[in-house]
Amino acid sequence: MAQCSSEATQVLFPGEAEMLVDSLKQFGIEEIGSLEWRKQHEYLEKLNMQAVVNASQQTDEFVKSFLVSYQKVKVLIHNLIAVEIWKKKVFPVLVKMVKQVKSTFPCYMVLYHEATLINLLETTFFFQECCESAEDSVLDLVDYCHRKLVSLISSQENEEVGSEESQEFNDLNEETQSSLKELKQQQSDLEFSISIRCISVIQYIISHIESLPLSAATRILNRHDFPCIFVSLIENPPWSRNNGREKFSDGKWKSICPEDRFQLTKLEAQAWLAVYYLLMKPDCQRKYEFNISNKNRIIKLRAHLMEQYLDQIPNLADLQRYLEHLALMDPPMPKGELVLEQVPEIYDTMIRRHTGRWEKHARLQLELLFNPSEGELRDQAKKWLDTYNLEVLDNLIPESPKCALCGSAATKRCSRCRNEWYCGRECQVKHWNKHKPLCNVVATGNP
Repeated sequence: MAQCSSEATQVLFPGEAEMLVDSLKQFGIEEIGSLEWRKQHEYLEKLNMQAVVNASQQTDEFVKSFLVSYQKVKVLIHNLIAVEIWKKKVFPVLVKMVKQVKSTFPCYMVLYHEATLINLLETTFFFQECCESAEDSVLDLVDYCHRKLVSLISSQENEEVGSEESQEFNDLNEETQSSLKELKQQQSDLEFSISIRCISVIQYIISHIESLPLSAATRILNRHDFPCIFVSLIENPPWSRNNGREKFSDGKWKSICPEDRFQLTKLEAQAWLAVYYLLMKPDCQRKYEFNISNKNRIIKLRAHLMEQYLDQIPNLADLQRYLEHLALMDPPMPKGELVLEQVPEIYDTMIRRHTGRWEKHARLQLELLFNPSEGELRDQAKKWLDTYNLEVLDNLIPESPKCALCGSAATKRCSRCRNEWYCGRECQVKHWNKHKPLCNVVATGNP
């Protein structure tokens, strides 16, 4: 794909980004999906796209700088946890209340909001000053990453889907069933993508661990035992399937040639770097509480440290020697130091405040998220088009677009909505019934 100038891929100018960052604020669970909340979602989408542009072109990271200078990193973490709790507590109640669906787009926007926030944090937490700017709320982000990675590991071990889900919508008409099942599948796909991004986020946090609150190290090493979490991820990698013939990279599954099987993806490299920092940083070695159980788990990494990996990340040779030494020694006794540990507050405070009110929130949000008026749908479609600059997105895609129906290389785009790609007219015609509802909303604003 042809490269275009940095001006053509500019989503926001620095002055615009500064105004948007300054306007960011915390939202409660009861406010999710409201008009003001949706407005901030648009701002965050633009800031996220600009941050990705800056990172990919290695230009001035002004979005990160504004988030730090206006102290908004804590706001991002607060809103991330709010939508996480909403998905866990309100969304299931909401789905059970649905009798008819006019459009799932507003609800999908809420589900997607979590992905936007974690993506923005992933892009900016590469920088130490951004991690430091989180202050005590970094403890909440550590806990958030832990919840996501434990869920990811659990889903790898228990891949079977329960039978209740298939019977969940039996009392609804066929069209409503189809809409809700598609929404649940979208939620599942987003959850996987979000959890995968948490590997990058926690790796960046670990790499800056010396500059974070003291409780962060204690929480990462001992409360949650992230060394063993990463052992589980490396033993049963969620980013690999079909016996390593496919790997999840750059937000999608990609086929891997046999000769590239041991070529580390960015995600795999980040997992190994996280292990390296957790076990080799002097501060971590001093604080990690070894016992027979976690020692035996950690030395299993020796079987996964291939020579090809050492060629790509030379520092892993030090880790290999450390693991060989660890296998021959008894785990060091815990020092028994008195530690005054800070505890994260955002998640627990929200749960306490809203316990017993989940059904009330769901009832108030039902019409807004599943049965918006035609005028509201038109407004949202227009704002969606304003937010997502298709020329910018095209230039951020590293590969040629794929046909929406067959997956082949695509050269033609839907002329009405400019959103979907096809390899030819035959596939476009076959896909029209499925594509038509979205095409109408995007192109005309009418459902």
